[in-house]
Amino acid sequence: MTEVTRRKFIKGSLTAAGAAALYACGFGRTNSPQIPNDGSTIEGNPTSGGRRNEILRQPRYLELERSGELARREQILWKKMERCDLCPRLCHVNRMAGEIGYCGVADTFRVANHGPDFGNERPIGGTRGSGSVFLSNCPMLCIFCQNWEINHRGDGRLTSHQQLADMLVSMQLRGTHNVSFITPTHLVPHLITALRLAIARGLNVPLCYNTGGYDSLEVVKLLDGVVDIYQPDFKFQCSDRAARVMQGVPDYVYHTANAIKEMYRQVGPLHVQQNGLASHGVVVRHLVLPENYGGADLFARWIAEELGTDAHVNIMGQFWPAFRSNEFPPLNRRTTRAEYQQAVRWAREAGIRNFH
Repeated sequence: MTEVTRRKFIKGSLTAAGAAALYACGFGRTNSPQIPNDGSTIEGNPTSGGRRNEILRQPRYLELERSGELARREQILWKKMERCDLCPRLCHVNRMAGEIGYCGVADTFRVANHGPDFGNERPIGGTRGSGSVFLSNCPMLCIFCQNWEINHRGDGRLTSHQQLADMLVSMQLRGTHNVSFITPTHLVPHLITALRLAIARGLNVPLCYNTGGYDSLEVVKLLDGVVDIYQPDFKFQCSDRAARVMQGVPDYVYHTANAIKEMYRQVGPLHVQQNGLASHGVVVRHLVLPENYGGADLFARWIAEELGTDAHVNIMGQFWPAFRSNEFPPLNRRTTRAEYQQAVRWAREAGIRNFH
């Protein structure tokens, strides 16, 4: 996702108007809109009739809900909160008892903003946007975070599961091509509970998991059949460098690589339908850092060797020194155009063919 676009989108949530917008599309009301769960989505304004657009592939979470498997996994995930190991930091705090781990969250959660987002890869954002929910807080704690007010400080509005479900439903009614959880790692139990409520109301568009990539392999396995589209970051190819600028995060490369490989095992490369929209798959993102601090050359080789040259990648060149970057050279300056172009050349030389 284009970080500048994302930041502009999120900044609206930090004003009174943006906060009010969280409740603008029907959620939180007792007469929340229902969606017909008949294998179709509604495009356009639902109050003006709209039009139906056939879904070529049903989201995977629908069958899990019908079989009762989604409810079983929901219980497992909530149990993990009692000695939290939702991310590889393994805080082991009892968040259900109000204890707070690295992510800064106990048993509640906040939403910074939500709505159609056009900053994603084209097959995901399309013409009507990805229905994105920007979740507050984060277990990665990057010192160069471009949305630090949300991910570090936790700005956002306390939200219930029903309100989150209503957000998903409202965005589908507005015609978004999918719904997406942004920075979901530390809140997966909450998200599954809200997803089940939304399914009961007719949610039937692909589900995206837009993550920093530092995810627990065990948790990702529990998402098999739940998530249709994964959008993980793979920021670093050296764990020591990662730890330096991510507040001591342990074994970054090991955990991120294993999580991404499991995501790829589940859904494969990004599958783009005849209408130009993605139905399922993985697109891996790499933010090019100054002086190749993230190891873009090694990233390209890892993709080609571990996922294959048909994997979809997004080489991003929009790094700028945000938050505390000025304290950590060489992250105290923007990525140059030459550095970005070199990263793309490395990816092409590795044989990668699908760029976004």
